[in-house]
This record gives sequence, structure tokens and C-alpha cells, in this order.
Amino acid sequence: MTPSDASHSRWSDLDRPPLNVPALRRGLLRPDGLWSALDVVDSTGSTNSDLAARAAGLTEGAVLVAEEQTAGRGRLDRTWTAPARSGLFFSVYLKPGAVPVQRWGWLPLLTGVAVATGLARSAGVDTALKWPNDLLVTVGAEERKAGGILAERAGDGVVIGIGLNVSLREDELPAPTAASLALAGAVSTDRETLLRGVLRALEQWYGKWRAADGDAAASGLQEAYAAGCATLGRTVRAQLPGDRTLTGEAVAIDGDGRLVLSAGDGLQEPVSAGDIVHLRGAGGGLT
Repeated sequence: MTPSDASHSRWSDLDRPPLNVPALRRGLLRPDGLWSALDVVDSTGSTNSDLAARAAGLTEGAVLVAEEQTAGRGRLDRTWTAPARSGLFFSVYLKPGAVPVQRWGWLPLLTGVAVATGLARSAGVDTALKWPNDLLVTVGAEERKAGGILAERAGDGVVIGIGLNVSLREDELPAPTAASLALAGAVSTDRETLLRGVLRALEQWYGKWRAADGDAAASGLQEAYAAGCATLGRTVRAQLPGDRTLTGEAVAIDGDGRLVLSAGDGLQEPVSAGDIVHLRGAGGGLT
């Protein structure tokens, strides 16, 4: 192996070993469980795009993980990139079946609760949820984004993508407002441990939600999301479709998963889609 070859080896960064696929499959794929298949690729553009393209032939519970994602997508067509094996970049395929389609909008919020639950158990990190799909951690006294979630309809189901910075160092961050679990003081940055923790929590929350026919209140999801949502109680600015802007206090998450804003005139307006900026609240900064 030449020095050039060594620099591109999967083991060139010993702090970032590749995932052990057989071990992950043994730990996650059970006959009576949700997860039906788990594949890991060295590199791809977007795990969401890959799963969506195969949706017609997928069974529920397919999981696709990329060691490196070169064209990862967030909301509003934002890109998501990170060094190889520095994070968890994966997508899952879910088919809620009998759950009314109008309740499927809860799936990205459910995933946020599951990620926060899984990381609390496996990494010892307190992860806050910024509505609708950002994962926040605290570095020093500052809230920063460590991950995001993107849900897309595909075939008869939904592809949900999760991107999570795990071991990125300060000089590797894509922006000053970004962070990683390592920078937030995680007790473990072992990606296999973290992936198992997140997928097991996602299976648990998805099972509760489906058993309640997608009723977020009856399943406990609405209460859990509100308890972990860093957006509630803050003054926020919502950039809405059609170039409309709304500023107000985030006061609730309603039964449809919408963020309810209270404007200065006392009127309350639910927001179902938009880019949210935290203007004031814990920490006092903009996020």
C-alpha cells in the first residue's frame, strides 16, 4: 500500500473505525421486531434518495446506513456533509399502514423524541428538539445543532433520514452554530452503540404511536415532544411559505404536530411548515 492509498484507507483514522455490520444485524434484526434489513455502504449521495428509489420493493423496517454521505439533504434543500465515519448518516423505511395519513406528519417529531431518548441512554447527552426537525446539544453554555431529521413520502410509506454529528472536532464543523456529541461531552462516541440505541428507541416509540392509531396524545408522544422541545417558551421568527414572516412566542405543539405561536395581539396561529429562528430564550442567543 502506498502512502496515498493509506490516506484513503477505511482505517486511516483509527478514532473512526468502520461499522461492524454483522454485529449490528445480530443486535437489531429480530423475527418479531420492526427492523427487517440493515445495509451499510461506504459512501453515497443520500441514504434518503437511495431508499426512496427502492421503496416499491422494500419491506417495512429497512435501514440504510452510509459511512460517508456526499449529498445529504436537510429541509429547504440544505446540504449535509461531514468527514467519513464521523457521524451517523442513515435512513429507515416505515409503512404506518392503517394510521390515518393526516397523522403521518408526526413521524419526524416522533423520530426526534426517539433520537433524544436513544442518545440519553447510550451517550449520556441531553438532546433538545428544535421544531420541527433539528437536534440540539449544549457546548459550554451555548445551544448548537448536532443533527437533523428529514421525512419524505415514498411508495406506500415514509423514508426518514437522520444525520448526527458524533466525533467531529471543532475545526471540522461546517458552521460555528454546529456541534457534535463529542464536543457536548458524550460518555460514548461508539457509533454502533449509538445506532443501536437510537433504532431501539425509534422502534419503541413507533410501536406506541401505531398502537394508538397515530394519536399523538394517547400514545404519549405529544407530551414527550413538548417536554423535550427547546422551541417552546421562546420568542421565535417563522419564515413561512410565500415569503411571509410571523414573530411570536411559541406556546404549544398542537394535536397535529404544528407549532402554535402567540403574536402580540393575543391571537394564536399554528405553523405547519417553515424555517424557525429562536430569537430569545434559554441562553439568550439566536439559533
